[in-house]
Amino acid sequence: MDQAEQLRNALKAKNVRPVSKARVITITSGKGGVGKSTIAVNLAIQLRKLGKKVIIFDADMGLANVEVMFGAIPKYNLSDMIYHGKKMKEIITEGPMEIGFISGGNGITGMNNLSRNQLTRLVNNLIELDELTDFILIDTGAGIANNVMEFVLASPEVLLVLTPEPSSLTDSYSLIKALYGNPGFIRNGTNIEVVVNRTTMPEDGKIVYAKLSSVISKFLQGEVHFFGTIPQDVQLEKSVREQKIVSLSAPNSRSALAFERFAKSLVDGEPVIEPERRGIRQMFFSLLK
Repeated sequence: MDQAEQLRNALKAKNVRPVSKARVITITSGKGGVGKSTIAVNLAIQLRKLGKKVIIFDADMGLANVEVMFGAIPKYNLSDMIYHGKKMKEIITEGPMEIGFISGGNGITGMNNLSRNQLTRLVNNLIELDELTDFILIDTGAGIANNVMEFVLASPEVLLVLTPEPSSLTDSYSLIKALYGNPGFIRNGTNIEVVVNRTTMPEDGKIVYAKLSSVISKFLQGEVHFFGTIPQDVQLEKSVREQKIVSLSAPNSRSALAFERFAKSLVDGEPVIEPERRGIRQMFFSLLK
């Protein structure tokens, strides 16, 4: 029996329903340095201001942007839960405004070698995570690396971050092309929203989106949707240099107000495609081959 079948049986044994309390959103990009982690952290702050419980899952292997911005070093990570028996609440580090974050460590890359007991422990803890929060924001790496693609494939909602730079546009298209070419991609059940960061003019975001949407429609017969823009902002640049969170250090800045609009849209707005509430445990099930 392979691991996917083992986890499926473990889910059935726990009488796990497919509907999840937590809303899972994966934040990704076609290239690095476009502001994914900044968006994840600020979006979490703004969702928290709206009274929502939020946990950030840092799946960006090799980088620690979230913990740097939060100014907190996690004592434990996903590997400690899987291999060393730590409970879900023990691997959640608390950031500002009681926002939790989880470091993936090397737990994700080792998931295909889990024993039955480790799989059962993972299922039990992921069920608990679904009940602990309203939103789970997954901050992935960039490009078409395996762990990035696996998270995007498994996620019902994706925020694709790019900038007006031509290279960012082409890398985003490459990511979407790889996604559409994967047999595991659920085309009609995945909502891909485009966020254009560092725009200098209000219309820049829609221009960039229109270019990306056009080539995806023409060459892939697919579609992405426009979520919004984040303007070039000296306050945001300053906060990044000082390892601060602009939504806290400069709440009335242009960028902070954009993050506020994003959060309100997620809470109050109607999604273009109603995402299937697969939840974090179903996502991890999808990651197992």
